[in-house]
Amino acid sequence: MDYAFITTAFVTMFVVIDPIGLAPLYIAITQNMGEAQQRRIAFRACAIASVVLLAFAIFGDAVLSVAGISMPAFRVAGGILLFLTALEMLFERRTKRREDHSEAERDDPSVFPLAIPLIAGPGAIASIVLLMGQRPGAEGAAMVLGATAAVLAIVMLFFMASGRIGRLLGKTGITVLTRLFGMLLAALSVQFVLDGLSAFGFGPGPG
Repeated sequence: MDYAFITTAFVTMFVVIDPIGLAPLYIAITQNMGEAQQRRIAFRACAIASVVLLAFAIFGDAVLSVAGISMPAFRVAGGILLFLTALEMLFERRTKRREDHSEAERDDPSVFPLAIPLIAGPGAIASIVLLMGQRPGAEGAAMVLGATAAVLAIVMLFFMASGRIGRLLGKTGITVLTRLFGMLLAALSVQFVLDGLSAFGFGPGPG
């Protein structure tokens, strides 16, 4: 069991999905609903996001092959995408964009905007495809999917305890954590780019 890779997969998916940052948005979207309805929406949103991410984990590589895109090229592109996401987190643009999505809520916001794009957004989709490509085979897939399932379980827990978390951290605490996660994601995204470039003969091999 490669615990270093499991840790990398978990941290990557946790930072990209950002359960702590989602909690206040979930509160805003479901504030006028009863507790039972809030629980149903939380469960449905996490279930739909799980299906979307699982589909890309299983079929993402095949889609890339059909499109003629190599995994190293996707690593570079995905790393750049994640770096842009990190910049949004560092400069609070990501929160503003997510708030804009939350304003477009419907009677049942579990599919949009909660499941897509707030949980299973472009960054999460790119990350799970990249991680699956880093460790091909059943063992690697089990580690990536296990780490992703753990993150989604945390999202569910944060949704259920969103009121308490929001009061505990406050707006300042959430902002500080978002900035810290942004720095971590920036470093991870650069590593994805370096790994992709190394496959083309630039620099050292993947660490």
